[in-house]
Amino acid sequence: MADNKVYEIKESAIADPGSLGLACFALTTFCLSMVNAGLVVKESVAVVIALALVYGGTVQVFAGMWEFKKNNIFGATAFSSYGAFWVAFGVFELFGSQKVMIVPPQGVWLFLLAWTIFTAYMWIGSFGTNKALIVTFTLLLVTFILLTIGAAGNQAAHTWGGYMGILTAFSAWYASAAGIFNTVFGRVVLPVGPCKK
Repeated sequence: MADNKVYEIKESAIADPGSLGLACFALTTFCLSMVNAGLVVKESVAVVIALALVYGGTVQVFAGMWEFKKNNIFGATAFSSYGAFWVAFGVFELFGSQKVMIVPPQGVWLFLLAWTIFTAYMWIGSFGTNKALIVTFTLLLVTFILLTIGAAGNQAAHTWGGYMGILTAFSAWYASAAGIFNTVFGRVVLPVGPCKK
């Protein structure tokens, strides 16, 4: 006998994935930037490869997909894209370390230039979010500009790009912590500035 009941499927609310995505981005950016700034030995990039493929890459892409569920086009595009950035970076660094494929300097420059262009319009979009993200994307844009110049052969710009990347990471960590603290404590612990309504 056929069941004629109409079943209603309720959509469950999900937690804001923003803090997770920012944490993934911040931690991986911090580790790579420490290498770029020359504050740790170059061989430390092995740690960055692992983080890029797993935490900064795969988990951040998940955060981006969950932002789609939250109907947040900015967060979805940012986390999915920068997660993919880390996966791509991890792959070509891994291949390079195993001598499977070496990306030539011009290829690195092209890669960074393309991400600089993407970051430039995401930076403009950040002005519709909050002050914490505006600061993070401003620092990130400067970081990419310096690293792109560095990839063209300017070692000083590369090093300064590392230092700017460290600042970017701490800014992203702040925004991530704010999302967590402000939610779990039910009040503003770390202010992020006004959000677009």
